[in-house]
This record gives sequence, C-alpha cells and structure tokens, in this order.
Amino acid sequence: MLRALKDLFDAISAPVDAKPASPEHLLQLATAVLLVEVMRADPTLGAQERLAVVAALRRTFALEDDELARLVELAEETARSASDFHQFTSVINDRFDQAQKIRVIEYMWQVAYADGHLDAHENHLISKVAGLMHVTHGEYIAAKLRAREERS
Repeated sequence: MLRALKDLFDAISAPVDAKPASPEHLLQLATAVLLVEVMRADPTLGAQERLAVVAALRRTFALEDDELARLVELAEETARSASDFHQFTSVINDRFDQAQKIRVIEYMWQVAYADGHLDAHENHLISKVAGLMHVTHGEYIAAKLRAREERS
C-alpha cells in the first residue's frame, strides 16, 4: 500500500499523459487534504491537530501506520500547492454518500477542536467545504456539536 501512495504522488506530479492514480487513492488524498487544511488554518499548529488528522484517516480508511504517515505527508505537500478545494470536494462528492460526507465534516471539526480552541479561519474553512460537499446547514451544525461534545 505504501507503494500505491508513492504511485499516487507520482501520478499527481507526473505529465498529463501518465497513468492516473486509482480512484481509491484519490479519495484518500482528497479526504486527507481537507483535514490537513483545517490543521493548517490554525496559526498555532500543534501536535494534537496532527493526531486528530491521523485518527480521522484511520477511522475512514484501512491503512497501516506507515501508510497514514505518508498520506498525511502527501496531503501536506498537495495542500501547499492547491489553489482551491473543488478538486478535492468533487472527488468526495463522487465517491462518498451523504452520511460519509457529513462524517468528513465532523472529522474536520474534530481537527479544529483538537487543540481546545476554535480559530475563525478553521470555522470559515469548514463552512466553505461543507457547502462544496452539499452538506446542509443543519447537518453541518450537528457535526460541529458532535465534535465539540466528543472533545469535552
């Protein structure tokens, strides 16, 4: 699986005529990038947020520890060069059902609350992504409340 993640990275940075990454790997990367973006939105990046990203990815995908570490590393690299969220939310919209999309939003909230402080940038980012993933305001708020309750 580690080789598959390397292949995914190579496919993203490869020329257009190269073999595309598998849909499952694209889904893993898209999910990881959104979680990493919440982590990056907080100006005081902490270890708790990184642990929350890894925990969310572990609950979503059946990956080994080394694969999770590589996925988070790849997501960080991808997030730094991404110009918008549409490329990631469209993959999630195509592959996840509504309940799974709501779960991703809840995981984003868990990352935001991991350090015990909700930053305005984190709040804005999650709101924007929820809209792009067609998560209703009620679903968005319910996910936020579940994540906050879990943190307490």
